[in-house]
Amino acid sequence: MEEVDRLSAVARDRGLRVCVVESLTSGKLASVVGAGEGASEWFAGGMVAYLTDVKERVLGLTPGTDPCSAACAEQLATGALSLFDADVCVSTTGVGGPGPEGGHPAGTVYLGWATRSATGHRGLSFAGGPEEVMDAAVEAAARLLAFHAESVQPAGPLRSGAGQPGTTPMRSGAPDADAASIAASSSAS
Repeated sequence: MEEVDRLSAVARDRGLRVCVVESLTSGKLASVVGAGEGASEWFAGGMVAYLTDVKERVLGLTPGTDPCSAACAEQLATGALSLFDADVCVSTTGVGGPGPEGGHPAGTVYLGWATRSATGHRGLSFAGGPEEVMDAAVEAAARLLAFHAESVQPAGPLRSGAGQPGTTPMRSGAPDADAASIAASSSAS
């Protein structure tokens, strides 16, 4: 996929870390991005979060947020950006079909994006069955990821402690994150 080739070149050239978080696309986006050249150097990873309580607990989604909305897409991208200590993230959420869900017609898709300095979303509508909607969403998400990677400045020499002894992979502010941090710090002593 041309977008992933572009993303790979930009991420490697600038030393960026890229991640994705998916609801609608069930891991398809991570699979496409992870197949990019040299992905082991720049693809921090992906997360599939279908259940709303997982989105809330792990990614910091505000309780009561419509899971098929711009707000949800942006919060998922922001949460994963922090979780993976990445420079750019794209999220997918929506209704694949075949029928409507939660008052939203099939084919309603929201892509969220986050960088360390900005967040945003794109609302899209695709026709077709569930597979066609997911494939179109993956293609659009890959384009959005490449576009925003191109706008990110090169990463600095140090990250925010990722991989350092005593750090926790849990997102700051998530329930029990403080307890996990304390436990990790205590066991590292």
